[in-house]
Amino acid sequence: MPRHFLTGTELNADELQALLDRALELKRAPRSSHALAERTVGLVFEKPSTRTRVSFEVGVVELGGHPVVLRGDELQLARGEALRDTALVLSRHLDALGVRTGPQSALEELARYSTIPVFNMLTAEHHPCQTLADLLTLREAFGTLAGLRVAYVGDGNNVARSLALLGSLAGVEVVIASPEGYGLEPGTGATLVRDAAAAATGAHAVYTDVWVSMGDEASAETRRRALAAYRVDDALLDLARPEAFALHDLPAHPGDEISAEVLYGSRQRIWDQAENRRHAQKALLEWLLR
Repeated sequence: MPRHFLTGTELNADELQALLDRALELKRAPRSSHALAERTVGLVFEKPSTRTRVSFEVGVVELGGHPVVLRGDELQLARGEALRDTALVLSRHLDALGVRTGPQSALEELARYSTIPVFNMLTAEHHPCQTLADLLTLREAFGTLAGLRVAYVGDGNNVARSLALLGSLAGVEVVIASPEGYGLEPGTGATLVRDAAAAATGAHAVYTDVWVSMGDEASAETRRRALAAYRVDDALLDLARPEAFALHDLPAHPGDEISAEVLYGSRQRIWDQAENRRHAQKALLEWLLR
């Protein structure tokens, strides 16, 4: 049976720590591994992408493989071909398949009928590759993950859910602050609160994401009003630990979920976090294909 990476919970705690160890090694020596030599990795993008596409495409090349980038409107899926049929065909040509799509159910159906590893490059419910980069960034900064407190403020979306699931697996205390109607469901391993200040107090990092995600454009103004008290700015960071910094998975909208002063200032590791997508994902690809 192939290994899949659909929510991140396919990893156990030891495997997660080993993957982050390996990511640090690959960051120090980006072209030291040839794990994908003579292998092809399909990357299906049904949603727009900057960091995910670049980090995976470059990462596959650095591992010695060949990325096959496929846009959703270029595939027969756009004309109604069944996910099962697509999975059966792509499995005959590729060694692994990454998918960036909407419903988690579509990703899971592709994985069900694939004979190659399938990994999640983003769905509406989960974004586990982003969380691998988040944890790698925290590990670089503090040397360990155990005992860290990360505050996430804003919409309880796919990024928040993956942070909660994988953060708790890594020994990180994740506290998520969201307004009523925008909160994450219980049972993800995070502490759920309403007050952004309460979440940020004593945190090692304060994390946010866009207020208007892909697919939420019709309710943009309503969302901005509801989330206005959840902006990451210097005042909120002042409640965290003195060494704390801001995180954001990008793209960012300065003046909405984060202030320009924080986004482009010295109290963030956002650009390190964006780079770490590549290194963490390379370690993931090695794990999937070993």
